[in-house]
Amino acid sequence: MPPQESDSLLKQQQQQDNSKTKPQETSSIIESSYQQAGGGNPHHLSLDPSNDDDDDNAINITKTTHFRKSNQSISTVIMVVVVAVVTIVAFVWLGGGTKLFTNNLAGTIGTNVNRTGPYQLIEIHHGKTFLDYYDFADGPDSLGSAGYNTYVSKDRAQELGLFQTEEEDDDDDIAVLLKSAAGTTKRDVNGNRFRESIRLEGKKRLDRGLIVLDVRHMPAGCGVWPAFWTTDETHWPDHGEIDIVEGINNQDVVKTALHTSDQCSMYAHVPRWAWSGEWDTATGLPDTFTGRLNFDNRLEADNCWVMAPHQWANQGCVAVSQENGTIGTAMNDVGGGVYVLEWDPDNGYIRSWVFQRHNIPTNLLESMQTANDSQQHDITATTTTKTKTKNTRGDEKDDNDKTVVLPDPSTWGLPYAYFAIGQGSGCSADHFVNHHIVINLAFCGTVAGNRFQHDCPALYEQYNVHNDSELTCNAYIDSDPTALKEAYWKIRGVYIYQRQ
Repeated sequence: MPPQESDSLLKQQQQQDNSKTKPQETSSIIESSYQQAGGGNPHHLSLDPSNDDDDDNAINITKTTHFRKSNQSISTVIMVVVVAVVTIVAFVWLGGGTKLFTNNLAGTIGTNVNRTGPYQLIEIHHGKTFLDYYDFADGPDSLGSAGYNTYVSKDRAQELGLFQTEEEDDDDDIAVLLKSAAGTTKRDVNGNRFRESIRLEGKKRLDRGLIVLDVRHMPAGCGVWPAFWTTDETHWPDHGEIDIVEGINNQDVVKTALHTSDQCSMYAHVPRWAWSGEWDTATGLPDTFTGRLNFDNRLEADNCWVMAPHQWANQGCVAVSQENGTIGTAMNDVGGGVYVLEWDPDNGYIRSWVFQRHNIPTNLLESMQTANDSQQHDITATTTTKTKTKNTRGDEKDDNDKTVVLPDPSTWGLPYAYFAIGQGSGCSADHFVNHHIVINLAFCGTVAGNRFQHDCPALYEQYNVHNDSELTCNAYIDSDPTALKEAYWKIRGVYIYQRQ
């Protein structure tokens, strides 16, 4: 509850108590709701204890001075109780709070069992069956992203050759390629001819899990904005968003970002020893008193709320790797690598790792390799040492040479990103609900477009349109430069595990 409303409510209650000999009987109603645009409706609190009927008293109390003093004493006690209750409600609201009571219940969202066992494989998105796990979005980019592209259906993507499978040169694996193409339709009334691209949306919904992306090549270059992320678009930002890989123009350092509704802060909840990265920062924000942009201060982006003060709108909480060459062209030059998100509300965190191809931990590498092998079989039982499969006759047999290795994050070293969620943190686990995986390839828009002048100054000067960074970015993409041949995904596999 905002302070001024708390004070007003307290004064109103005091006036009611002082103006009446006997407090009026009322009901106590507490209502709260959250609106997506940020900020919540205040609690409306009416607390007024009722007195017992005087006729029920064993002693006949007459209207004497003693009675009036007694009644005043009772009123004083009631007033103290009301003040205490109102103060507590105000404290809860101001201290982090409409979800304070639900946090304790939802700290391990959707679970009555503490899932802390080993990870078990749930899905493999790999090879020729990769697209079976996704739907194709069909239509323009969202208003929030406003990319200079339109997403096409599976039939249209196939017609344009925007997806295909390709055998790897160094092994028998099959990778999936996802591309884009110059717009072939007529320009709209605003002169736009949006690039045709792909957005895949996972069919499986998740509230937790270990998500592994093995990528050989990712889209890179000026005006390019690819992402591998999870969300529930229909309930954004209330159900949250987790950006696992998000390339912007020619940036070469990977980040993980969370975007949520209110009451989700990492401040003072993330142990410094638990991760190797650092918080992104916000600068150039308007000064509170003068309104001028302040570039002298840099504030850590550790509040996940999309409307958090002292951060850019929808910046969210952003953890940044301290290693260069972990995304984009630099990552492609070393044969790609692996990105891992561990979303574990039972253990109270969301964590991220990135590994270049030559630096993948043995446990993680073997877990992916044996998962690919297991996809060849109908697995009926899985342990850390053996699998039981069915042969063509349906008989069970032991595959002693088909050892399945389960991923163990404790052997991989420190994650570069760590976000505290769940009970005891500043962000309840119910900020992240009902997500599915999204893989998309966007261009320009509200991020890559707005940063185009800063990230790609030479191209900005060459294609300048009305000194507008986003329009200039669109003009560059519209020219269909040869550089966009590097704007494609080449994915070896996506692996989803969950603790049992």
